[in-house]
Amino acid sequence: MNKLKTIELMAPAGNYESLMAAIQGGADAVYFGVEQLNMRARATMNFTVEDLPRIAKLCDDNGLKSYLTLNTIVYDHDLALMKTILEQAKNAGITAVIAADQAVISCARQLNLEVHISTQVNITNIETVRFYALFADVMVLSREMSLGQMKGICEAIEKEQIKGPSGNLISIEVFAHGALCMAVSGKCYLSLHSHNSSANRGACVQNCRRRYKVIDLEEGNELEIDNEYIMSPKDLCTIPFLNQLLDTGVQVLKIEGRGKGADYVRTVIGCYREAIDSYLNGTFTDEKVNNWLAQLETVYNRGFWGGYYLGQELGEWTDGAGSKSTTKKVYLGKGNHYYNQSKIAEFKIEAFPLEVGDKVMITGTTTGIIETTISSLHVNDQGSSLKANKGDLCAFPLDVPIRKSDKLYKIVSQ
Repeated sequence: MNKLKTIELMAPAGNYESLMAAIQGGADAVYFGVEQLNMRARATMNFTVEDLPRIAKLCDDNGLKSYLTLNTIVYDHDLALMKTILEQAKNAGITAVIAADQAVISCARQLNLEVHISTQVNITNIETVRFYALFADVMVLSREMSLGQMKGICEAIEKEQIKGPSGNLISIEVFAHGALCMAVSGKCYLSLHSHNSSANRGACVQNCRRRYKVIDLEEGNELEIDNEYIMSPKDLCTIPFLNQLLDTGVQVLKIEGRGKGADYVRTVIGCYREAIDSYLNGTFTDEKVNNWLAQLETVYNRGFWGGYYLGQELGEWTDGAGSKSTTKKVYLGKGNHYYNQSKIAEFKIEAFPLEVGDKVMITGTTTGIIETTISSLHVNDQGSSLKANKGDLCAFPLDVPIRKSDKLYKIVSQ
């Protein structure tokens, strides 16, 4: 494959902090949802229609493409809202919409808004690519495909010169990192059956991430599934074989995580940015892979595996609930002031103490992510101190400005 071509790295953005973290990490594009018509509708982190102009401007100013996810099943009562969202996205200058429902695809095309076909459509063959080329320029392949199958589709597009409405060759997008669903391309009905809360409407309650017992219906004996959450897959991680993945000819790598924090976005995007650049310039090595993996383990993860890309027949299941990250962030307080001349940041400590030597993280909707180690502290009017306690106003050197709404966290090993 031609390594001189561009590989697009797409980041999740659940809020402005994550959007800024994506920019800082080196993303080429971000994808996000608004209102309830996206696959993370239950998430607390979603934008509104009113945010679209600001999102578009932030992306344009920083050279990123902006993709609106509107990829749920759509009912008649959703049509008015769907059309409003698409019209506002078009007016705001959003780059494209990621869609699965034919109504969304049709309405977007009528507005001359670029369409990307969601993984929810479950594209697994070249005939389906030919069909959706009538409407879309980018297509996300099913997560259950192997590298060989991906390569076959990419080669067929090139050979047959299959083009989308823009006149450009169809681009193939795949998920490269993040949470996996036990169901085929996320088409799960377990949440709907148990809680009348449809995963295909963005309202999954994640039944699969829980522990279960098997009950013998004849005698009532119970068997607890030991050490395996048998419906909760480990997270996808393609860093160890990213060179093989990119050799297939895929052009867009998508990182999962619109429900995760800005620190996750910054770390994961930063690692994959470096990995893609190393692939393109011929410096992709095992030593670098191990370093990237160590960084990825510091943020939210359920353990890693390569998904089905390498041909595994069965999934690899996590052996516990929640994250296996090697570090965690502990909330300390909020920003109070930044002294531009002296480059000093001031924070109000609201929770746990801050000490000299602590590694900290600062997050904010404009600030994004800042990480530093506390080299010195000035507490209240007492002058230099080794420790700031709850209720203290403390200051420390920081080259980057902070805002009053910024949050201060301590990063600790676990």
